[in-house]
Amino acid sequence: MADILVITGLSGAGRSATAAVLEDLDWYVVDNLPTSLVDTIVELASAPGSGIDKLALVAGRQHLELMPKVARMRSEGHRVRIVYLDASTRELVKRYEASRRRHPLAAEADGLVESIELERTLLEPMKGDCDLVIDTTELNTNQLKTKLLGLFEDPVRERLQITVESFGFKHGLPLDADMVLDVRFLPNPHWDESLRPMSGLDRPVRDFVLGEPDAENFVVKLVELLAMIVPLYANEGKSYLTIAVGCTGGRHRSVAIATEIAERMRASGQPVRVGHRDIGR
Repeated sequence: MADILVITGLSGAGRSATAAVLEDLDWYVVDNLPTSLVDTIVELASAPGSGIDKLALVAGRQHLELMPKVARMRSEGHRVRIVYLDASTRELVKRYEASRRRHPLAAEADGLVESIELERTLLEPMKGDCDLVIDTTELNTNQLKTKLLGLFEDPVRERLQITVESFGFKHGLPLDADMVLDVRFLPNPHWDESLRPMSGLDRPVRDFVLGEPDAENFVVKLVELLAMIVPLYANEGKSYLTIAVGCTGGRHRSVAIATEIAERMRASGQPVRVGHRDIGR
């Protein structure tokens, strides 16, 4: 049986860049394949001696028509994951203006913004069925590549892939978060002039944040909760779990807490990735 990735999402959000990264990771990538040929390519990839054990299908305009195909592939025993690429309308407008490309729905809408919003509306129903949503608004090509390498450079993984990510509420919620935690109840190192230039990765800031009894109680109880629910997510067949930890700016408290959570989960034997979205702002 094949390991299959379906890459979908908004035009301009990074589908082509994702396809290029997957090719570098030895995935057999088929871009903009007509939906009517999906069954054929999956059958060929699954045939003995095909040499294709990792197949990536990059959706074109027929995104919604792929969903029944996905259900069928799964019923046949294939491991199928759906990755949805998203980005803000403002960012997509910038990308289209820079590339001077025509939006695929330009003929069906009045202007670029309306075209983007029309596509967003059309794809919204399938977004909730995707295994992973990646917001590329703040990601350049290299950052997107790094994120994808972390997710897919290993061969088939049977275990739930967990990411703990810090962020700042003033910069917006991460679109790919499954669980959002607010640590703005903790004292803010920003108001200490000696700590302000540092980040939550620096020992003085970590000691300041984690030295609070409330911080320790929060981390202990959260790790206990995760120890209970992570196996339940895995049993339900979920492939990815993103835990977002937010403070005001995403530089001090959330970074320290996210790092501590990841370290304690790793100590218990759970592979965890950690990222800090807004630490450099």
